[in-house]
This record gives sequence, C-alpha cells and structure tokens, in this order.
Amino acid sequence: MININSSFITHHSSLRLLLLAAAVLAIAGCQQPFDHYTCTLQAPVPPGMEPPREIHKVSLPAYVVEPPDMLAVDMLKMVPKPPYRIDVYDVLQIRASFALPDQPINDFYIVEAEGVVNVGPAYGSVRVVGMTLDEATEALKKKLAEVLRQPEVSVQLARTAGTQPVSGQYLVAPDGTINLRTYGTVHVAGKTLVEIKLALQEHLQQFFDSPEVAVDVLGYNSKVYYVITDGAGMGDNVRRLPITGNETVLDAVSSVGGLSQLSSKEVWIARPAPADYGCEQILPVDYVAITRGGSAATNYQVMPGDRVFIADDNVIGFNNVLGKFTAPIERLLGIAGLGSSTVRGYQTMGRGYNQQRQGF
Repeated sequence: MININSSFITHHSSLRLLLLAAAVLAIAGCQQPFDHYTCTLQAPVPPGMEPPREIHKVSLPAYVVEPPDMLAVDMLKMVPKPPYRIDVYDVLQIRASFALPDQPINDFYIVEAEGVVNVGPAYGSVRVVGMTLDEATEALKKKLAEVLRQPEVSVQLARTAGTQPVSGQYLVAPDGTINLRTYGTVHVAGKTLVEIKLALQEHLQQFFDSPEVAVDVLGYNSKVYYVITDGAGMGDNVRRLPITGNETVLDAVSSVGGLSQLSSKEVWIARPAPADYGCEQILPVDYVAITRGGSAATNYQVMPGDRVFIADDNVIGFNNVLGKFTAPIERLLGIAGLGSSTVRGYQTMGRGYNQQRQGF
C-alpha cells in the first residue's frame, strides 16, 4: 500500500502563500534587466547627430534597388540597330512630295503579308520586305516616278512587328538581376534608379539604336522595419513592415494595434550599427509624452532596418516566469493530493463496509 505524507499535502496552501510573498519581495527589490536601454541622449547633441523626429523629418537617401523589389521599365525610344531589314507587318511612315492632290502620300503604311506596301490606287504596291530603309526609299521613288514627276520620298520605321517589347514590370530576382526575356538579363541590385537606367540603355545598345528607357520602382519590397513586442516570458511577437520614408514611432506602434495587455510603456528604437561599431545605437522613447502630451522630442522618424522594441510589463513578466517554475511543483502536489485522497477513500470505504457487515 502506498503511504503518502499527509502533512506535506496539508502545507500545500502555505507553500503557495510563501511563493507569492517571495514574488512580491523580488519585484520590489529587483532591478530592470535592461538598464542600459533606459539611458537618455546626452545634451546637447551635435546637430549632425540629431536623429530626425516627427516635426523635423528628413528625406531618405536615393533608393537602392534590392531583391525582391518590382521595377517598371518603359521603352521611350525603340529603333532597331541599323541596318534594319524591313519585315512583314512592320509599319512605315512614308512621305512624298508632288503627289496627286486627291491621293496625298503622307501617312503610316503597313507591310502586307506578301511583303509589299500599298501607297494608293493610283501608285500601286512596292515590294519592300528584306530591304533597308534606304533601299525601300529608292524602290518607292522609282515606283512613284512612273506617275509623278521627280518625287521626293522619305521612309521612316514607325513600328516593328518582329521586335519584342521591352516595356513591362520586372521582379528583381534573388541574384539581383531582371530578365528582359529576348534581350537577356541586367544586374540592378545595389543601384539607384539613375544607375539602372544607364545600365539598361547600355545593355540595349546591342539591339537598338540609341535606346532611351524610363525606370521607376513599382513595389518597394526590400526596405522594411520591425516592430518587436516582448511577450512577457512567453515569446516575442515580430512584425515586418514596409517603410515609406514617413513613419514615426507612433506610426509603428499603431501598425501593430497599439500596446498589448502584456506590454509596458517602455519603448525604444534599436538602430542597426556596423559589426565593428562597438556599441548599440539605442533611441529611448518617452511613450507617455508622445501620446498624452503630444511631444515630438522622442517620436523619432523610423529608418529602414530599425527595430522598434516594446518591452513587457515587469509584473506580468515575473508572474509568467514564476509560473514556469511553480507549475511543475503544483502539478506534483496535485498528483500527490489526488493519491492521498484516493487512499483515504479506499480506507474509509473499507471500514464502513466492515461495520455494516458486523451490524447484520
């Protein structure tokens, strides 16, 4: 038979009261584990080192493209590299002087499937497919001379049918390149928009005559900041948010729905520093002054890569940590108490059963 010390079970409630009293004393006497974060900025700070704030914001430097940004590329000038051979369904702009008054020649003409261009019923068709622009000009001039006297002809390429378009939306791949399909790939990571424009134009010179492109960022996906909410000993909550260049600490807190029930009003910005910097870059935030007093002194502008950290409530944090240690003890005490009650029940039931039998 299992013999369980009932006095140990009896003092279960007393032990819980002692643990609670120890917790209260520990909270009253303990110090915050992150004292180095509560330091304030030294005053006065050199103007060049003043962090931007709500009222005195700064413009972010030229945007540097990185994966997985989305770029929009527009081809402004798309003239194939000479000598270009006219192909079927190309569009030619043809002008001719001294044309018939009722059938002027100053329009756009498509090269038909047979490889000819029809300039009008009075002039007929001329075969131009496979010719250069100069050769097509001479062929048209010779054809029009059959009807007109000393015509002057000008032929320009308005649109090509066989040339693949360049304009479109391009995702920056993990290797830092964009795929222009037929025209190959161009490395754009680590470059500004101006540098990307020059790189694209230089690359497309293999296929076009003096190409001109316009580049813009369609999706700002690579520049972010983080809002980290301390979970009071139960794990941190990390939110990754895109940055627009105008966010402040208050914007960051509002983006996660404000302070949770586990959070304190201790907030700071941890700004990334080089690996050999030797110290942390911490910007303490006076949350009460920002929200209740409308002060902009510590409502700092958030920069790419910043970590906005929201500390937990010390009392709730200590309670959760204490609960991790006391929960196994309480479970063991509960199991022991259940075993003791079961044993006493069996003993009582046996005595009652024997008494009933003796009474009969």
